[in-house]
Amino acid sequence: MNVIPRERWITQAEYAKQLRPLLPSEAFLPDHSKVWVLLINVAILVLGWGIADRLTQWNWYFLWLYLPLTLVMGNSVIVLLFSTHDLLHSRMIKNPLLRRFVGLLGLTLLWTPPTFWKAVHNREHHNKTNSLHDPDRNYLYEQPENWGKWIQNLFVPSAEVHPLWLAVGMGHAWGVHTFRNLTSVLLFNNGQTEYPPASFKVSSKERRGIALELIIILGIHLSIVSYLGFHPLKLILSYFLPIWIGYSGIMFYVYTNHMLCRMTKINDPLINSVSVRVPKLFDLLHFNFSYHTEHHIFPGINSDYYPAVQELLKAQYCDRFNLLDAGEAWRLMLQTPRHYQNENTFTNGAGTTPVPCPLSPIDELIG
Repeated sequence: MNVIPRERWITQAEYAKQLRPLLPSEAFLPDHSKVWVLLINVAILVLGWGIADRLTQWNWYFLWLYLPLTLVMGNSVIVLLFSTHDLLHSRMIKNPLLRRFVGLLGLTLLWTPPTFWKAVHNREHHNKTNSLHDPDRNYLYEQPENWGKWIQNLFVPSAEVHPLWLAVGMGHAWGVHTFRNLTSVLLFNNGQTEYPPASFKVSSKERRGIALELIIILGIHLSIVSYLGFHPLKLILSYFLPIWIGYSGIMFYVYTNHMLCRMTKINDPLINSVSVRVPKLFDLLHFNFSYHTEHHIFPGINSDYYPAVQELLKAQYCDRFNLLDAGEAWRLMLQTPRHYQNENTFTNGAGTTPVPCPLSPIDELIG
């Protein structure tokens, strides 16, 4: 084994340069089938709302029969995010207006304007992954106490989280994440907002686009609840429960993607990202989103080829590669604090319980 000093961490571009010749050329072609999957899941949700509109005509003892559809609709919320995620990383749709429209369809139930997603995810998160400037990272313990940090402390899996608030947070943390970053760029846009983990700016054109898309998203949500007649039963079974289920599934992946990893000054995906093993059914349903390190090396690749990338990583970088069973990743999250004391150490909000990052040695990387 070779000891790789910290200053010789490997960048995303270096991994991609070495691994790309080992993958088939078709892995880098657009996969248009995912656009159809996105549209099919929009149709599933529309069908679910259509059936829900007639729930008041059902006898009360038959209402439980709607719950399997609620679960399917919740999965559709997950699929819409992950399919749109792949769409906006690739060239599945080349026409910018059509691409924006389909992206809006896919992200509406996530309250996420596609122009905002490309800024916060494609540009900020992917280029600054788990660095001091990544808006998706854990908070630093010395960052000012504010509502964003307080809510994340309350919701995020950690050694200190209360099980009740963790359960509540699974269905609401996505909304908190989106709200704090959206308001940061729409209301301030100065890169100095303190309530996100890391603030960033967008261009004036992007800001106008984000505002317009958010108005459209608001209008679509109001149309849905109006169609359902603002009826509590219809809203709970076909609107709120699918969204909570979908957000919970998304957050399970999001929490395990990076929050167990050390911070990195250099964007080394094998150090600052985690891939998790989940049942094959979930990989099939969710476009292999569990292969997250692989995605950070090749953001635009057809996700069907992530397993091939993983095999290459295990063969060439097995001692650097963070690959965990999903249950093990979750257990580690519940055993460690969720603030960064420094690049290699977690701690609680007060900075009094330092815990080394469990995924890699403190002073060196083994490769």
